[in-house]
Amino acid sequence: MSSDPWGRVDETGTVYVRTADGEREVGSWQAGSPDEALAYFERKYEGLVVEIGLLERRVRTTDLAAKDALTAIEHLRASVTEAHAVGDLAALATRLDALVGLVEARREERKIAKAKATDEAKVAKEELVAEAEGLAESEQWRTAGERLRALVDTWKALPRLDRKADDELWHRFSHARSVFSKRRKAHFASLDSQREDARRVKEKLVTEALALANSTDWGPTAARYRELMTEWKAAGRAQRESEDDLWNRFRGAQDQFFQARTEVFNERDSQERENLALKEELAIEAEKILPVTELKAARAAFRAINERWEAIGHVPRDARPRIEARMHAVERAIQDTEENEWRRTNPEARARAAGLTGQLQAAVDKLRTQAEAARAAGNTSKADKLTRELEGRQALLDQALKGLEEFGG
Repeated sequence: MSSDPWGRVDETGTVYVRTADGEREVGSWQAGSPDEALAYFERKYEGLVVEIGLLERRVRTTDLAAKDALTAIEHLRASVTEAHAVGDLAALATRLDALVGLVEARREERKIAKAKATDEAKVAKEELVAEAEGLAESEQWRTAGERLRALVDTWKALPRLDRKADDELWHRFSHARSVFSKRRKAHFASLDSQREDARRVKEKLVTEALALANSTDWGPTAARYRELMTEWKAAGRAQRESEDDLWNRFRGAQDQFFQARTEVFNERDSQERENLALKEELAIEAEKILPVTELKAARAAFRAINERWEAIGHVPRDARPRIEARMHAVERAIQDTEENEWRRTNPEARARAAGLTGQLQAAVDKLRTQAEAARAAGNTSKADKLTRELEGRQALLDQALKGLEEFGG
């Protein structure tokens, strides 16, 4: 008979394992010595040790689901209970009990982590909703539209909440986007209507301009062309695809008339050269208005100069683009100043800019507080994540503050 601390082989070749409940028969051996029998059944025990070790490693190092892990543990527990092996089976059962505790602990950790992620996702989605609702009333159609599309991408990347909370936030988010889209659609529909009205007006102006193109009644016709030009400018812009064609036809009719008049009055070339000299003086006078410091005075000065300019008459054709470009440059500078002044003093735009800045400042302050709290608590990972979010929000805030400065603070 042969034995070791965990088993023995009797004189009949029967192999037993020792347990806390006493000996249990695990097999028989007739092919060799009792030591070989024990070695064989000890190897079976080692096989169980290896299987349990592999499962322990999977639980500790992978995302093995708790349900699957517990199923595997129970399978191994049955194998240990019924094992035809020699070894410390009680120790294996103890390891499996400990592994159950580890799986339960990991499940609880994941539950807590999931709850935390859900809370963070809720906060993030509430912030997205707040921003979307702020953008819903924006008139920065392109910028706000692009930002709303970016917010949708951000929303999709966040985890889902419980159905009720997620649906409520999505409803608000979607409603804000819908409000903005309807306002933008109405805005551009209005623009299209205005441009269609402008197109009809300009079609009539083109028709009259073409009818006058062959006139030889030089003075009245030239005066009427100037009136038509005033009406043209007052009509506003038509659709882009129509505007250039209408302008080319309108300008072509004017050019045809004035070219004919120039050919008839070639003897007036000297007068045109004198006109050019006068307009060059007016251009110099107009350029002295720049830079614009007093908008009202600049407009009045330019208007007076322009009236004198229009009263002078034609200049040599080859000099016209150059001299007109100088006056147009002054006119554009005054218009730009006027538009900037309007934007700067527009109370609605100022209020929107201030509101957005306030929202961003609140978000930055909140993220900074959360990051500091996380770092103080030793949660470096969360602190780093919040810091990255803080940097992104801070960049948006800096842009908003810069925009607000354009309104005078």
